[in-house]
Amino acid sequence: MTHARPAIGAQNWSAATYAENARFVAELGSPVLDLLAPARGEKILDLGCGDGALTEKIRDAGADVVGVDGSADMVRAARARGLTAHVMDGQNLALTDALAEKFDAVFSNAALHWMPDAPAVIAGVARVLKPGGRFVAEMGGHGNVASIVTAFHASLRVRGLKPENAFRWFFPTAEDYASLLRAENFAVSQITLIPRPTLLPTGMEGWLATFAAPFLREVPPPEHSKILAEVEELLACTLKTSGGVWIADYVRLRFCATLG
Repeated sequence: MTHARPAIGAQNWSAATYAENARFVAELGSPVLDLLAPARGEKILDLGCGDGALTEKIRDAGADVVGVDGSADMVRAARARGLTAHVMDGQNLALTDALAEKFDAVFSNAALHWMPDAPAVIAGVARVLKPGGRFVAEMGGHGNVASIVTAFHASLRVRGLKPENAFRWFFPTAEDYASLLRAENFAVSQITLIPRPTLLPTGMEGWLATFAAPFLREVPPPEHSKILAEVEELLACTLKTSGGVWIADYVRLRFCATLG
């Protein structure tokens, strides 16, 4: 079994751009939040908390929640909601002054696929969980946004570039991720791939403005707009409806596991 090697560089998140173009990510997170079922008084870590939209819901359920995210701008947005949040690499979780006590649960929504060193992520989660603690998450799964990835690869390859050398998400199968969890002494109670065609409220243009930057790291800036226009044109025949609505080919991996 193999997994994606770490991406070169990190996404430069803008909380404002994310809120404008990708608010649907948190809005569609209710099922995994229901799977977490936060209880009053529980201590919960939100891994990849973003701007805190779901972290806030965990807090409102009565849990003592801490958010961590790799983006300083996202953490500032989460703190503006009155949340406790820290800038931290999810691939290097450990008990520190910021995370001083172990947690009853670690929660994550739409973040783990941005952390391609999955064994390091899972090992870190195990370090900060209490024995019997649960790891509940949803992430991009195998086949997620496959059309978009393919369009980028096509556009970059004709320019002599190798997109796989610049950036790669980690979209695992259920079987592969379950094996990684079990290797860190997690018992997997639920794990499944869920196809979820997703309406893009601001269209493909807004989605690309939010998520496409890592694909362009090795591309000269004058070429960026040309590639984005070309990718959008390639995708229109499969992801744009006759009424002009963009629907992306999302596939989610949702799971619940308990630390032994």
